[in-house]
Amino acid sequence: MTGKSESRVRAGAYASSVGAALLIAACLGVEVAQAQAIMRTPTISVPTRTPTISPSIAPRIAPTISARAVSVDRGPRTMATIPHTTTSRLRPTTTVLPYARYSPNLYPACTAPYRDADGECLAQPNAGGGGSGKPAKKSAGKGRGNATPAAANLRSFANEFVAEIDGTLSPDDADALARRHGLTRISSESFPLIGATFGLFRVTDGRPYEAVRREFAADGSVRSLQPNFRYVLQDQKSTPPSEGDPAQYALTKLRLPQAHTLAHGANVTVAVIDSGIDTKHPELANSVADNFDALGSAEGPHVHGTGIAGAIVAHDRLMGSAPQARIIAIRAFGGSNGGAESSSYIILRSLNYAAEHGAQIVNMSFAGPKDAVIERAIAATAARGLVLIAAAGNAGAKSPPLYPAANPNVIAVSATDQQDRLFTASNRGNYIAVSAPGVDIFLPAPDGKYQMTSGTSFSAAYVSGVAALLLERNYTLKPEALRMTLAKTARDLGSPGRDELFGDGQTDAFAAVMAVPADSARPVAAASGTTKREDAGKRRDEPGTRAIEQPSLSSADDKSTISQADRPATR
Repeated sequence: MTGKSESRVRAGAYASSVGAALLIAACLGVEVAQAQAIMRTPTISVPTRTPTISPSIAPRIAPTISARAVSVDRGPRTMATIPHTTTSRLRPTTTVLPYARYSPNLYPACTAPYRDADGECLAQPNAGGGGSGKPAKKSAGKGRGNATPAAANLRSFANEFVAEIDGTLSPDDADALARRHGLTRISSESFPLIGATFGLFRVTDGRPYEAVRREFAADGSVRSLQPNFRYVLQDQKSTPPSEGDPAQYALTKLRLPQAHTLAHGANVTVAVIDSGIDTKHPELANSVADNFDALGSAEGPHVHGTGIAGAIVAHDRLMGSAPQARIIAIRAFGGSNGGAESSSYIILRSLNYAAEHGAQIVNMSFAGPKDAVIERAIAATAARGLVLIAAAGNAGAKSPPLYPAANPNVIAVSATDQQDRLFTASNRGNYIAVSAPGVDIFLPAPDGKYQMTSGTSFSAAYVSGVAALLLERNYTLKPEALRMTLAKTARDLGSPGRDELFGDGQTDAFAAVMAVPADSARPVAAASGTTKREDAGKRRDEPGTRAIEQPSLSSADDKSTISQADRPATR
């Protein structure tokens, strides 16, 4: 018994010593083998991110032209030590493009319960207006008039009215009308496009806007009254202008080289309602047939308008979608601080000029709210047989429909990138007709320079050029037939069939041109090899050309009051 007791004592002492040793090791931070296996720093394999360029896209720069090379020094790759943490989740990194700046959203994002029938936000806007804020509570009242002042200021110019007035009033009579209501007449004129006289008036005596509106609307000389809505261009901030000619992936996506074997847009006139255009840029040489400054300003060329014109008619180191088309450059966007905004009154003046001066296509790469005056002008423009094309907007997935793109008479265009994905800022909706490349687009910039930029603005410009190719192919093509041609020949993207992201798909210029029967009676186009427009001046002066004719009215059988883009479609 004594021997057994001693054995038990020795065993207990040994166990105690082992436990003490383990406790000491833990206190000193010595890890045992099993813990090392669990907590071993993981090996992370980071693949190289060298960009690839499709060999099928050949750069068009001549070897004698020196381009400014832009190099990016990524520096040595280092792997930071990952500390021990209580969680295994790592927040994904976000790629930041140094030149990316989304255009300001005209509409604060809001969900369906907070919108009226026209998609207007009825309640206080979300924080930041970028679609990421929390939904605001509904205001006590209902209706559009209960929007907060901040939202109203985003959508219209403070203390300004656009009023349809009695057409028999002289300027002195219009001034007297304004004075009776404590207003100042900024401008007024007759608009043959819609057969009415409109004036721009401003509240100058400090009275509340709503009180003045009610009093002014009740005057017998006022036919209609609305705010002077604000419009903004639909682009992003571009990189600093640089020299060079990178591969234009949009040409391949749209199959423009193939389409240009059949048409170049000769004898077709496109009105570009935008900011100022650098008409002296080599890419635009001899392409601008007419200029109209709806602002009456003395501003110089602007990066947006120059880029839009380039997407349509570039023909030097770059290639536009219709390099032999003619441009009516209408300056409707500008500002003393170098920005680019416009208003209902200026857009009305611009549409009136385009319709009265022989435009066949109107490119509208801007967006704003639903506007009764502009809706009326667009309906009248479409009734004259003009093709209307607009940017879908850069307000993102949560935005209500933006105008003029959402108007049923307009072909709305969303933007895609080089991988045929939807541009993240592009608007969605059943009003989207087609899509086109609009991300990282290389275009001309003022002072003979170039830019890399993104936005649905440039997608719309590309489609305007494709429309010019179709009209050169057959100048009798009606707007609805042209819309249907673009829709039926588009390359389906996203979910099968028509959807709210890409509409009927990505525009295919070659398929669209091939689908239009050539009209032997059309004006003779320039030789297919001509891109510098040496014969442009002669063609502009030729009588009877399509570019200087007023487009014929579409018949009732050819026009539809409801856009095909707003109907369910099957493929």
